[in-house]
Amino acid sequence: MVARLIDEDQEQAYGYSRVALRLASRVAAVREAAGFAAYATQRYSEALAEFRAARRMTGSVELWPVMADCERGLGRPERALAMAGEAEVQKLDKAGQVEMRLVAAGARRDMGQLDAAIVTLQSPELASNAVQSWTARLRYAYADALLAADRETEAREWFAKAVEADKDGSTDASDRLAELDGVEFVDALGDDEHDTASEGGVAMEDAGTMGDAGDGEEAGRDEADARPAAAARETSEGAPEGSEDDKADVAADVADLDDADDLADRRDEGDGDKA
Repeated sequence: MVARLIDEDQEQAYGYSRVALRLASRVAAVREAAGFAAYATQRYSEALAEFRAARRMTGSVELWPVMADCERGLGRPERALAMAGEAEVQKLDKAGQVEMRLVAAGARRDMGQLDAAIVTLQSPELASNAVQSWTARLRYAYADALLAADRETEAREWFAKAVEADKDGSTDASDRLAELDGVEFVDALGDDEHDTASEGGVAMEDAGTMGDAGDGEEAGRDEADARPAAAARETSEGAPEGSEDDKADVAADVADLDDADDLADRRDEGDGDKA
């Protein structure tokens, strides 16, 4: 759990490490995990004690660089430099030796020895074109030291080299390089753009309303076109009752039709009698 949480929630990782210590304080891996959890939360005194315990249990010098960095965190850069000159450093692998060099350079900077820090970082590993797990951090530290010494042109060159080696984004070298180049990152949708976007949204709404109005006009035309047909349907299905005058006119028309029918019947009867 410490390993899972230490990059995301250092305090929670530290809490798990304290539980592990209560349950298995005589296990070297537990002491080491507790040391890294304390180190991540800047509890350097606790971290140093745990690293020392783990080293006594295993006899390994692997933790020597981080122990020296704890001395820096405790405000004792001279002690960190002294550790960088001890025999244990020669027993470290290449990655450990690079880490020790980084710690020593940091201690030099803590002591105000900026030029000495730059010289400390100059090494075959820095000059190598091969990219290792520690290459980006070494180049970044060198570029940062150069920039602190007002050697901006060289610093830019080494920040660019750090970007090339930093495949997993372990440093902010790209941001530092952009800053040196005068590139300013801004929100793609700043306040003005948000306002514009809002206005655009209103405009779109207006356009939609206009579209609805147009649809209404077309619907009105369709309704007007449909009225004669609707009137015809109403007539065929039976229109609503009209006024009294309309009724009288209809009655007169019906009476006339009846008279015409009677006249036709009498005419037919007279023709029959003649026959």
